[in-house]
Amino acid sequence: MNNELLTILNYMEKDRGINREVLLEAVEFALQSAARKNYTASQDLRIHIDRQTCDIKAFQTSEVVDSKIRPEQGEIRLDEARRIKADAKIGDKIEVEFTPSNFGRIAAQTAKQAILQKIRQAERDIVFEEYKDRIGDIVSGSVRQFNRSDIIVDLGRAEAILPTKERVPTEEYQVGDRIRAYVMDVQSNAAGPGVILSRSHPNFVIKLFELEVSEIADGIVEIKGIAREPGYRTKIAVVSKDDKVDPVGACVGMRGMRVKNIVRELSGEKIDIIRWSDDPKTYVTNALSPAKLLKVELDPNVPGLIHVIADSEQLSLAIGKRGQNVRLTAKLLGMKVDIQKDERETTFEEKVARAVDSMATVKGIDRAHAEALVKAGFLTVEGILAAEVTDLEEVTGFDHDTAQAVYEAAAAAQSAEPPAPES
Repeated sequence: MNNELLTILNYMEKDRGINREVLLEAVEFALQSAARKNYTASQDLRIHIDRQTCDIKAFQTSEVVDSKIRPEQGEIRLDEARRIKADAKIGDKIEVEFTPSNFGRIAAQTAKQAILQKIRQAERDIVFEEYKDRIGDIVSGSVRQFNRSDIIVDLGRAEAILPTKERVPTEEYQVGDRIRAYVMDVQSNAAGPGVILSRSHPNFVIKLFELEVSEIADGIVEIKGIAREPGYRTKIAVVSKDDKVDPVGACVGMRGMRVKNIVRELSGEKIDIIRWSDDPKTYVTNALSPAKLLKVELDPNVPGLIHVIADSEQLSLAIGKRGQNVRLTAKLLGMKVDIQKDERETTFEEKVARAVDSMATVKGIDRAHAEALVKAGFLTVEGILAAEVTDLEEVTGFDHDTAQAVYEAAAAAQSAEPPAPES
């Protein structure tokens, strides 16, 4: 019994999950390859391993001759052949067990390399079979090492690669860090199956939402579109198939916990969740929110072009930092977005009237008080809260009780505002 080989086979089968028969066939092939390199009469050489004892036997197919034999040609005398097979005749070919004369250290080393190669191939096949149907899933693993700028990720029974181009530029990793990533592809080639991961792919964000938001997983809320600049900002458009379910609210979650969990996984990447619409005008208005737009219209002469007019005070908000907001909006809609400021001159009186109208909407501040506040330079509730009650008295001429009431109304209005969405 070959205890050493038996031990190796048991270990590989139990701990590495490689089929025992595959291993035995690999060892037989390896030993046969090694023997053929070191034995001249190797044309009809066969290696067999007993499946129970793991004993190794070598067989050579020999031709039966009368008396004069040529051993190097694999010939056997008739009398010897009949000890193996009683009815052997001259010209027959029979298998003879033998031990190759040069089946020593060099042959064993060759066999070892071939065995390792077969075992690696078997492991690659296992990895490929396990992960070929997981393309599009999220997996987790730990950073094992760096290959230049690529990251080798240990998934447990397999290794994966996170290429440089699939990394998020704002993220840094250390060996041992746990990361989650999107399985983008599984390739089988001479170097082995490559499980290709991505953290920058838009589908990574979609999958995170499917895991975090039960309404999406159940098909009640559908993701209709996504535009992403990895590490910085993502816009995702959602729609509900149930009138009773608010798609944006479902994705945000109670107290924003759902979207916060996703933002945390994305290392702080901003996420805008917008309501999808089949009307391009409504869609672009939602996508450019919170900027207030004056006019949105489709170009009648250029398909796929939409013109947006914004107030000069809202233009920078609509465009976003380095054009990011409008760029992501265009990508989300699959259209070109031309955004311009309103060329009409707004008079000072019109600006004052707008400020008064806005201030008068605050509960507890009537129009007369709003006019006095705006005239004194208080254009927003934030401006009121930045001052002291005594300042309000001196600048506006309010008595102490009125100034106190205005200040409290501003504070109540600010606390009543819903938390700003992730942007």
